[in-house]
Amino acid sequence: MTGFVSFVGSGPGDPELLTLKAVYRLRSADAVLFDDLSSGPILSHARPGADLVGVGKRAGRPSPRQHHVSRLLVDYAREGGRIVRLKSGDPGLFGRLEEELVALREAGIAHEIVPGVPSAIAAAAAAGIPLTRRLTARRVQFVTGHDATGALPADIDLDALADRGASTVVFMGKRTFPALARSLIERGLPPDQPAILAEAVSTPDQRIFRATVSALAERLSDDPGDRPALILYGPLAEGP
Repeated sequence: MTGFVSFVGSGPGDPELLTLKAVYRLRSADAVLFDDLSSGPILSHARPGADLVGVGKRAGRPSPRQHHVSRLLVDYAREGGRIVRLKSGDPGLFGRLEEELVALREAGIAHEIVPGVPSAIAAAAAAGIPLTRRLTARRVQFVTGHDATGALPADIDLDALADRGASTVVFMGKRTFPALARSLIERGLPPDQPAILAEAVSTPDQRIFRATVSALAERLSDDPGDRPALILYGPLAEGP
């Protein structure tokens, strides 16, 4: 008999933002394979005696390869029991969910997806702004700031990202934002478009920095730092 895998979104970091379903899954799990940003107090909800295995990947740091994570998940599930794959934010947003789903399906292992509070939503809440705004921000777009090599993805739609009427959230983009900002300004995005850098959202280390696209790009060129962060820009960043 194979086990059952729950892909659980842990939210942005604050354990109080876990859903009830996430807590229930953690309390009943025999093993929890967790991302770096899902560690700390969130793991206090895990069942005593459960295996806790860190499999997180962080830019610029030694990290397990994705095929190893998928293989480990399959191996644990084949031992039986209930397995939680704990992912930060929501599992389906830039969380490499699909590769792990494919591995489970090929192995014939039953699974479910438990949504979590997306970090983009939590960042907007922390900044006290809406992600949409009547008449001026009718569209929201999420984009990753780096590819598998850590560089700015070559195939992103820069014209769409330069749309001054859209609310844009850049995930994992601190190191590449200066290059992205230059390309966006070349395509018509105003240099003084409001922007927000939201670091370590919902944790005790949270910092919210308000600037313009050009000023934020200059700041990150000097020192991007190593805190996990989101970048928001567009009408949403102007404040209520």
